[in-house]
Amino acid sequence: MKSFGKSIIRLILLYPSTFYCLAIYAQTSDTNKKLANRDFPSVFQAWNKADNVKAESEIKAIARHDLYFTGASALKLKWNNDFEGLADGFTENSLKNASEYKKLLVAENPNIVTIVEIKYRDAPSSYLPSNSKWWMRDEKGDLVYGWEEGGYIRLDLNDSTFQEQIAKQAAVVMQSGVADGVMLDWWTESEFLSSRLAILKKIRKEIGNKGLILLNSNQEQIPQSAEYANGLFMECWDSPDESVEKWAKYQSTLEWAEKNLREPRINCLETWFKNSRNDLNRMRSTTTLALTRSNGFCLFSDPNPLPTPDHLHSWYSFYDVSLGKPKEPGFKREDNAWQRNFSNGIVIYNPLGNNQITVLFEEVRTSQATGIRSKKHFINAFDGDIFLSE
Repeated sequence: MKSFGKSIIRLILLYPSTFYCLAIYAQTSDTNKKLANRDFPSVFQAWNKADNVKAESEIKAIARHDLYFTGASALKLKWNNDFEGLADGFTENSLKNASEYKKLLVAENPNIVTIVEIKYRDAPSSYLPSNSKWWMRDEKGDLVYGWEEGGYIRLDLNDSTFQEQIAKQAAVVMQSGVADGVMLDWWTESEFLSSRLAILKKIRKEIGNKGLILLNSNQEQIPQSAEYANGLFMECWDSPDESVEKWAKYQSTLEWAEKNLREPRINCLETWFKNSRNDLNRMRSTTTLALTRSNGFCLFSDPNPLPTPDHLHSWYSFYDVSLGKPKEPGFKREDNAWQRNFSNGIVIYNPLGNNQITVLFEEVRTSQATGIRSKKHFINAFDGDIFLSE
């Protein structure tokens, strides 16, 4: 047995890329299984927590979500360089800590998908030495600033050596065994498109054909990037507006992503409240839009302009239902609402701009929105509901 173990180690040393591919394949198979086994609705966490479940541990609160993307440190990973942008791995102790942390998450939710953000567009000043060539500078040689709220500085994503560093860090994230993929924020095809596509190609080459890539394109379609990405993080920043056109665009972009991105798909739809977290019709609209028009994930959260951490949110009782698996794709009803049938219930989304609709069933069903048991239910425009089987 000892000689067999030594032989395996010798093979790993001789053919590291082969064993890395096998590890990624095993990880990918596990990811596909998690996506297939999860129940609906599927809620995701974007960096920050559901803060209304105060009695629960951090692990339990996160594990309510079926997908969680965040920075490496939140998963207990620590880069092996004081300047994160120069790191080429994680510290040994942090890999152990992160592995234990992931085990705790999986113990609570075996189907949770974890994604690590890789910085490529902008970063805090501590990310690189002040004289690094990877900072973006204008014609005068002055630093170009990015995310204003965070005081971030733009990174020179046009630099081919920086592109390679981004891809290497993505590979390191996958090798950690803690993450199912990587996330790139601030994605657009209207700026530095050739450089962005070069980054995606290099990441895909490093992490293999099956690793997950999630891109924050807000509500925009990104056809040039589609072949490399598994999902859009649709951070719908203008969702507080009560605009028929804007909400129709969210739907069309979500539908596009479900058809055009590579499989397995992990599209994530997020909208923000207008008045408060008690804008329950907006929460239900977001949830039922995601359920009827995708196999993805949903989130209803605080608007970013608030002076609190972005993407804080509540966990709603509306999510506490087991719909099971979809029985068929969603379809448009004669009353212009959208419906999808699941193994344990029916979901209906009534878009903004439509009329109130009447929903009739042959049997008594319970509304998750109102708690009413009846064969007849009503759904206002810009709202949605889940009707459970009895």
